[in-house]
Amino acid sequence: MVWNIFAYLEKPKSIKRLRMEFILIVLLVVIIFMLNSIKRSLEERIRQTDVRLTELINWLNKTRPPEQASPVKEKTVTPPVEPPVIPPYVPDTTQEPLPKEGQKVAWQAKPIEEEFQKAENPAIPKSDYPKVPPKPGFFERNPDLEKFVGENLANKIGIGILVLGIGFFVKYAIDQNWINEIGRVTIGILAGGILLAIAHRMRNQFSGFSSVLVGGGIAVLYLTIAIAFHEYELFTQSAAFGIMVVITLFAVLFSLGYNRVELAVVAILGGFASPFMVSTGEGNYIILFTYILVLDIGMLILSIYKKWNIVNIICYVFTAILVGSWLGSRFDPGNPAMVGNGLLFSTSFFVVFFAMHAVNNIRSRKPFAALDYTLLLSNSFLYFAAGMIILKQPPWDDFRGLFTAGIGIFCFAFAYVLSRKDGVDKNLIYLMVGLVLTFTSLAAPIQLQGNHITMFWAAEAVVLLWLYQKSGITLIGLSSLIVNGLMIISLAMDWPQIYGTSATEVMPVLLNKGFATGIVSFISILLTLLLLRKQPPTVSWLPEYRMVLTLSAGVVLYTLLLLELRYQLQVFVDWPQTRSVWIGLYNMIYLIGILQIEKRLTLPDLVRNNIAFFGILGLLSYSFYYHFEVVAVRNSFLLNEASATGITGHYFLLVATLILSGLTLQRIRTLDKFNASTHNAYAWGFVLFYVFVASAELDHLVLLVGYSNPDDLHDLITQNHKIGYPIL
Repeated sequence: MVWNIFAYLEKPKSIKRLRMEFILIVLLVVIIFMLNSIKRSLEERIRQTDVRLTELINWLNKTRPPEQASPVKEKTVTPPVEPPVIPPYVPDTTQEPLPKEGQKVAWQAKPIEEEFQKAENPAIPKSDYPKVPPKPGFFERNPDLEKFVGENLANKIGIGILVLGIGFFVKYAIDQNWINEIGRVTIGILAGGILLAIAHRMRNQFSGFSSVLVGGGIAVLYLTIAIAFHEYELFTQSAAFGIMVVITLFAVLFSLGYNRVELAVVAILGGFASPFMVSTGEGNYIILFTYILVLDIGMLILSIYKKWNIVNIICYVFTAILVGSWLGSRFDPGNPAMVGNGLLFSTSFFVVFFAMHAVNNIRSRKPFAALDYTLLLSNSFLYFAAGMIILKQPPWDDFRGLFTAGIGIFCFAFAYVLSRKDGVDKNLIYLMVGLVLTFTSLAAPIQLQGNHITMFWAAEAVVLLWLYQKSGITLIGLSSLIVNGLMIISLAMDWPQIYGTSATEVMPVLLNKGFATGIVSFISILLTLLLLRKQPPTVSWLPEYRMVLTLSAGVVLYTLLLLELRYQLQVFVDWPQTRSVWIGLYNMIYLIGILQIEKRLTLPDLVRNNIAFFGILGLLSYSFYYHFEVVAVRNSFLLNEASATGITGHYFLLVATLILSGLTLQRIRTLDKFNASTHNAYAWGFVLFYVFVASAELDHLVLLVGYSNPDDLHDLITQNHKIGYPIL
């Protein structure tokens, strides 16, 4: 394709001579750069070898013992041998002088005798051993920028110019009709092969430069095969694709052999570009995704041995782009085959990249960095998004919640396996636990509807708290708290829809979804409180959490029973005042229950010290509201407009109110400070309340006994107020 890129250079013949001269100049510059680089490298290596040999010869000459005659053998006691004292190193000035201070040397080692001395004399403390210097920076590693540009940067620029030069030359030959199609492709393949051969030959002496040559050779081969397929039709699509796969395989092998991530990047870019280089526009997604999956699996195997994040990221990004483009433009949710294949390939890519982002760190027991966590999270949520798109239409949408729960189960299994291994980064386990909690919680609103979501979250909150107490992972405990809050919010949204006036169906007593949802939520809160009793008091937020749960349990139970009673009264009782009387009875009974069990509840001191005022609230509600509802019920009964249900309920309400007043009076008497400051004013209040209740009941009794016709109603009340009240 190189010669096609420069096809715009087609000029009149008068300009072609200048173009040929330009090509020769470019080739000459490339050759000069390469020869200059090779010359500098060879000179530097020869210099290093001379310096090292000089040090070695000097040390051997000064430490060699003098030759002596053989001693006479006689029996003598051999004194203990002491380690030889090695004289300090003195450079030999007769030899080639050592490099001066500041002079560029590729490596600078300690004198050899110092290394031998430390190796042979164990008495030298380890603190005197040479310390490993810190990793030098860019300018420390390259103090001579001119040398860096000439030997390093020029190599890469040179190979680029070389590739362009080959393209110019081949383009010129094509313009002159010197070479036919087969010859042109042969030249491209030979050029790429020669670059690879030269690189392989120079891999030991010039590893950096040879890796650059390999990259150039691979690029030339890719472009040559693409041109041979598209422009000259010398290969079939399958043959061209197979050749590119082989090129990609060789590129991967070169990257492993050279241990160069740059070659792996070239290989993976070429691998992803190969299907598009031989594409004819038909768009067979099964073949494309199968090839991409095989390529990703190969990179997964590579990631087991090499921690090359850039390769993983390139594979991940290109695969996500390809799958996302297909889902956005080519995917048909109404085609069952596409739905099945799309789900299969998406799952395969998810598992491969999940392993690719984690396997190297787990295998080498290295801590995970922020990039690793980001890749794992994005991989999970992209897979979730792909599943939601694939399963968005009936009948597949019924499986969306199951799909979401499946991701949570996968993360749970992975977290469980990691927790059984030693040396695994704990943060990775916490991340997996977080994903489990997220996807299992999302499964409820996706799969279920209405009150089922609330019931699911009610069960999940208890399970999470139990898991927190077993595992000790704080994240699970906080998740239980959050799910409890979501459950209460969802319950508050469900009740108006179930018990609202818009409900058309008649629900049975207690055995309905509204009451079932509420009772499950209430039991969930009670179980949570029971589990928290076993929780050690070391958790800072435990007291506040227990207090909030206790108040929430009371509110949930009160609201649940109130809504159920109100709904059933609307179904079975027509007269609204009668319904109010029975609801008042329920309120009084509930307040009596609070006053009776408050000592067993976890309540804040402010609430506990003022619990008696809940009773006062009940007495005030009877005086200013329920009394008038009872009067309306009495009159309706006397006028034959309502049944005796309201009057009967009124007596139950009266008994409950009197019991509540007694309990309230008992509690108020214990408030010494309050009573002292108010001079026992509560006594006057209770006297007035009892007189009011007695007066009202006297009215009811007189009317119920003496009523005979509607005209007697007003007269009996007036007579009772004049005679009965003073007697009372």
